[in-house]
Amino acid sequence: MRRSCSHIRVLLTGWLVFALVAPARGEDDGPRVSIIRDAEIEQLLRDYTAPVFKAAGIHSGAARIILVGDRSFNAFVAGGQKIFVNTGALVEAKTPNEIIGVLAHETGHIAGGHLARGRQELARAAILSVAGMLASAGAMFAARGAFSRSNGSVGMDSAGAVGILMGPQEAVKRSLLAYQRGEEQAADRMAVRFLTATRQSAKGMLETFNRFASETLFKATTIDPYLQSHPLPNERISNLEQAAKQSPFFDTQDPPALQARHDLMRAKLIGFTGDASEVSRRYPVSDMSLPARYARVIADNRFGRLEEALAGADALVASQPKNPYFWELKGQILLEAGRATQAIAPLRKAVALAGSGETPIRVLLGHALVASENPAFTDEAIKVLANATQADEESPEAWEFLSMAYFRKGDSAKAQLAAAEGLFVAGKYIEARTQAARAQAQFKEGTPGWLKADDILTYRPADSE
Repeated sequence: MRRSCSHIRVLLTGWLVFALVAPARGEDDGPRVSIIRDAEIEQLLRDYTAPVFKAAGIHSGAARIILVGDRSFNAFVAGGQKIFVNTGALVEAKTPNEIIGVLAHETGHIAGGHLARGRQELARAAILSVAGMLASAGAMFAARGAFSRSNGSVGMDSAGAVGILMGPQEAVKRSLLAYQRGEEQAADRMAVRFLTATRQSAKGMLETFNRFASETLFKATTIDPYLQSHPLPNERISNLEQAAKQSPFFDTQDPPALQARHDLMRAKLIGFTGDASEVSRRYPVSDMSLPARYARVIADNRFGRLEEALAGADALVASQPKNPYFWELKGQILLEAGRATQAIAPLRKAVALAGSGETPIRVLLGHALVASENPAFTDEAIKVLANATQADEESPEAWEFLSMAYFRKGDSAKAQLAAAEGLFVAGKYIEARTQAARAQAQFKEGTPGWLKADDILTYRPADSE
């Protein structure tokens, strides 16, 4: 599992966001996300959403699910057909059905076109806000003039003036929040419809909203319902419960195999993101289940217990020799221990077993091939990493290692172009243009390499540097 500061942080600036629950941050803060890449979790989330997307009429290849390194329970949609899921939501969801309900809700926002309409509503709100302020300013100055003529004094203090100016903005804000609450309720209804169409239960959704209701109960007396972007939890539950329970699939259970994968996913996240006390509390040494062993192997590696981690990884591989993610873990442990050459064989095995969900594993294998510093592996590294970047252009690490492989090959033009691509997708546009200019100077004008470099050189982000 890899964590990276993604360019998505840059691209999110100014986007309208529909979150499962209102984020616990200041009003003026934009979304700040740390992206995690992991083949096992990404494949599981694709499997969770595939039937829901089909029911919603969304092409699975057009939508993307992105894992956010945040331990709060939340998910949101932004930037078109992108669903962001916090690691906290995955860790705290005890069943697949709970997280599938969350994903169905976010799919409702996409299927309902809420982001596009939300941008229109924001634009309308901005126009109304400015128009209202201008009208209020005119009324204020007219009032001041009348007071002055009648008794020689202004007759209006600064607080009163501010009140007149801000009144229209408050009305516009309340209107926009009412719009968002309506869209959240619509997404809830669509989620139930999608789950029913796919013969799945909405019970997990209800359990999730019940959790939110319990967490916010103590604040209920101080909450102004008209100043919320989401319906109050109890209101959501009452609106959702009747429709959910009418489904003939309300009591449907998750398949055991899916629950087993879910349990492994939770253990993996806790092993990688939890501290030592959390790992030992959730997965004590007396627990010999596969998820518990998985979490402890990952934690052993994180906390410097290399030999224990390697022995545990070997035991995991022996228990499920066709599980690509156990092979991946063994390779990652060896790579992080500085044994790049030894990491290659298990990572090759992981790539061979993983199938279509192997892109992050390919990047790891490419990293090992480059880090081995063996010229005999250079061509393989270029092939592996080129395939990875074709499958997923938004991996800065893949471009970085591909650049290193091209330098080893002596191909300076492609090396600098790959470096430029990596910097570009990381949102480092100034550095990307510098590398792109160097690369372009080495390509013949009009060739594919020259044109790719030119695309980077001529690109200007909306909120430029």
